[in-house]
Amino acid sequence: MTRAGRSEDETRGTLAATLGEIARTLQAEPDVEATLAAIVKAAVDHIDGAERAGISLVEHGGRIRTVAPTDEVVTGIDDLQYRIRQGPCVDAITEHATYRTGDLAEESRRWPDLAPAAAEMGVRSMLSYRLFVTDTTLGALNLYATQRNAFSDQTEQDGRMFATHAAIALVGAQKQAHLHAALENRDIIGMAKGILMERHRVDPAQAFRILVEASQHANMKLHQVATLLVTDRNDL
Repeated sequence: MTRAGRSEDETRGTLAATLGEIARTLQAEPDVEATLAAIVKAAVDHIDGAERAGISLVEHGGRIRTVAPTDEVVTGIDDLQYRIRQGPCVDAITEHATYRTGDLAEESRRWPDLAPAAAEMGVRSMLSYRLFVTDTTLGALNLYATQRNAFSDQTEQDGRMFATHAAIALVGAQKQAHLHAALENRDIIGMAKGILMERHRVDPAQAFRILVEASQHANMKLHQVATLLVTDRNDL
């Protein structure tokens, strides 16, 4: 029997139902930022032992930044990990694995520069999951606790399932954001072409060529040149 006298099948059924509800909630969020915030809140609400949470998001160029942290402690310990290139969240991303520690203060062999600083911040336990879909690493979901050994083997297993749902929701939100941006860019480029066609008495292909040449000359993206033309009515 598992905790609270429930059988393993009952526990799995409850977890599956909870994860299904969380997944539906995450997919209903309107944008990437809201999805990230929902993931972090759900992690603290539903993963045993988690007192704080945050997401280490991998950006272009390999830069990592913390998004949707529950408090400044999360931001502080994450920034330290990025700076010294040590710690559970960094290793979860670079090593493509899950990292758990029951007492960061005693992790001087594994993370020598992180251990004393983490103890000063009052963080003892950490659990970090790589967030990924197929071969693409999105970042890491990081959980924190002030208690030693806050995360059990079962918690780690349950959290891994949660991280899978979270990664799917995140990549879905990112795709929607990219699609929205692409549509906006298409519209603004269309408006810019219209302005050029009227101003210079050219056809659509010629107007587009003018935009491309201006983009190359100014070393700017095409949609940025189009935006300047539409918003400031700059001459081209």
